[in-house]
Amino acid sequence: MHPLRKLIQNEDLLSHLAQTYGTPIYVYDLGRITENLNRLETTLSSHFNRHHICYAVKANSNPHLLTEMRKILPNIGGDCSSPGELFVTEKAGIDPTRCIYTGNYESTYDLKIALEKGAYLNLDDISSFKRLLMVGLPDRISFRLNPGFGKGTFSQITTAGENAKFGIPAEKIIDAYRKAQDAGIKQFGLQCMAGSGNLDEGYFVELLRAIVLNTKKIENELSIRFEFISMGGGLGIPYKDEETPLNYDRLFRQLSKVLYDGYADQESAPALWVEPGKLIIGDAGFILTQVTGLKASYKNFIGIDAGMETLMRPALYGAYHRIYKVGYSGSNNGTYDFTGPICENTDRIAVDRPFPPIAEDDLIVIMDAGAYGYAMSHNFNTRPRAAEVLLDGDTHRLIRRRETIEDIFSGCDV
Repeated sequence: MHPLRKLIQNEDLLSHLAQTYGTPIYVYDLGRITENLNRLETTLSSHFNRHHICYAVKANSNPHLLTEMRKILPNIGGDCSSPGELFVTEKAGIDPTRCIYTGNYESTYDLKIALEKGAYLNLDDISSFKRLLMVGLPDRISFRLNPGFGKGTFSQITTAGENAKFGIPAEKIIDAYRKAQDAGIKQFGLQCMAGSGNLDEGYFVELLRAIVLNTKKIENELSIRFEFISMGGGLGIPYKDEETPLNYDRLFRQLSKVLYDGYADQESAPALWVEPGKLIIGDAGFILTQVTGLKASYKNFIGIDAGMETLMRPALYGAYHRIYKVGYSGSNNGTYDFTGPICENTDRIAVDRPFPPIAEDDLIVIMDAGAYGYAMSHNFNTRPRAAEVLLDGDTHRLIRRRETIEDIFSGCDV
């Protein structure tokens, strides 16, 4: 059963949220965020001598959520990919020096900002290092390894292998560190983010073996020691009832064996860094939306006020999100496509989905939208973006107001 299933059956609460803030809205449950972070921290602490969690800001950059994460884990860092993500981590009180900055095809402007903030620069290519030298030289650096293989829920989010635009091929990675060493850098890490949304524990074991194999080669060749190795993110969550969540304890126990088989002296072994986003915020957020119309055509359609501009993942990847009728746990009576108000035929939140009896103005929830939901929402058809609300037990507060049409055009007042 979904961890928020009981919450979304609370018809009184969700109706109150809809009346208070309107629809569609993104709703985040602080209790679930806390549970996710504490479970991750506790398990890492029990299996690794040293570790560091950098939250993947790209998943959801609301500063109120980042502030709450910092309160739960004061030492949390950020995985940042842009100056804007560095800005919001600092706004939330997260020390930029605890953040890793991983761009790709970075401009000198981006590199200058990351350098000035003191983030741990993780470069995507040797050419990135050449651009970095134009703006300055950091005390520490890491490079992103492409181990030649990757795995993701969809081909579009497989971020390593021969078709990926990311990282340095394994056969070229030593040369990158040699250039950094020759430039005078003495502190090093290595990062490898090979895919997103994975639930296969064996894949992570294979990935860490490949990382350790490469770090040992680099250390032996160049006589350097790595401060950390990062597996990036990629830790998935179930989007379907039949999917099994990752067993944190079993996974990190296996990963610690891989790391410490490669580095027998655990005290001097590199720290393990992880950069989760979806694992922390994904199943803690949902979209509350209202039925605007029902249509019996060649197919049966349920029209809602949250379309592909509110949640892009189904149109972009064909991603599956569970959908529930608020306050209802009975049987289904038909099969429907769920569509929003956007004038594109790809505006489908779900296709051929069994669903219970439904009427106009009913409330439904789209689950597991905490990660890459609001962050990927947009203004197509000149529709304002949704509001965001944080739940803490029985209390709730607005953490981002609903955008207005005037907001969309405010940048045109020049």
